[in-house]
Amino acid sequence: MAAGHRNILVAGAGASGLTVALELARRGFRPRVVDSDAGPVPPEESRALGINARTLTLLAPSRVTDAILQEAQRLEQFRIVSGGKVLAALDTTRVPGPYGALHALSQGHTERLLLGKLSDFEVEPEWQTTVVSVENPIEPRVILRKADGSVESAAFDIVIAADGAHSTVRKAVGIGFPGDALESSFYIADFRYAAPIDPHFVEMQLVNPGIIGRLPVDRETLRYISTLPDFESRIVHPAPVAERVWASDFRIHFRHAETLSKGKVFLVGDAGHIHSPAGARGMNLGIEDACWLAWLISEGREADYARLRTPAMHMVLKQTRQLTSLFTMNNPLAIAIRNIAMPVLFRLPQFSRKLLRGVSGCDTPPPPWIDGAV
Repeated sequence: MAAGHRNILVAGAGASGLTVALELARRGFRPRVVDSDAGPVPPEESRALGINARTLTLLAPSRVTDAILQEAQRLEQFRIVSGGKVLAALDTTRVPGPYGALHALSQGHTERLLLGKLSDFEVEPEWQTTVVSVENPIEPRVILRKADGSVESAAFDIVIAADGAHSTVRKAVGIGFPGDALESSFYIADFRYAAPIDPHFVEMQLVNPGIIGRLPVDRETLRYISTLPDFESRIVHPAPVAERVWASDFRIHFRHAETLSKGKVFLVGDAGHIHSPAGARGMNLGIEDACWLAWLISEGREADYARLRTPAMHMVLKQTRQLTSLFTMNNPLAIAIRNIAMPVLFRLPQFSRKLLRGVSGCDTPPPPWIDGAV
């Protein structure tokens, strides 16, 4: 069977699922994409905001990067402040390549840009279509329930699970998802302002204990994320508030699949790993998974996927756990030591370079199919 004629199912039409479908489509495949939701996530309810340099490099061949750069805000500085004093600052534009370390765009907007490019290949997700079960990962047969309630049984050469942390596909083929969760909750709120704001920096305010993070959503909107339930009363708004757009709370989990593949079933994104949003690696790592898997399938090397992606997964989970611990400590002595050490560390060139490589996503192996990728 010719490679482009392989029968491929992508379960999940989030950022990872849309990316793997797009990368397959531009290589001559025609994947089938299903998702249980009615459509993409609403832009105002998007948790993922950061798009790093590695993701922009990966999405450049499909021209999605061009579309992202027209809408996204380039983040030029990362600041850590305490008591009104800047403890440390990182220039996020000092990264090799054309993009800078990080841009901000809501996941909902990113998904719509991916959908637009995917439609150029006449591939459209089948919304409100649910994976009920997967039989025999060696020769996958999938039971689907469609929007009208009808049930379909179909065989596939490859099944790609991009159906999130509660992945039906992962559970159906018996892949464990061990890990733990932080005891404390995190809280977020988005505010749209009635006057211009500066959307070009990220700021983490250390409240000792606890944090209040400030992240741009767009040219008019900021997101605040905190470990404190009453954080909204502590916000110093940069302009008059026009609207409180959205608010939510969540617990942070650190989990990863026991294996990223089983037979002809492959896991990408949150179906394979979930972790703290610290460092903005979640959606980006899923997009990276998707691009690697699509390339390996096109090369007939999909059996190498788990071996090649597992080290990156473990590294990012370790990094995000360390960053989260740094910002959520509540021991007074540990907080004092952190606040003294942080300015010193940020002045060390080696430390800043390593941090920038992590924020930009360039600390994982570069994609071999893109010339000049770092």
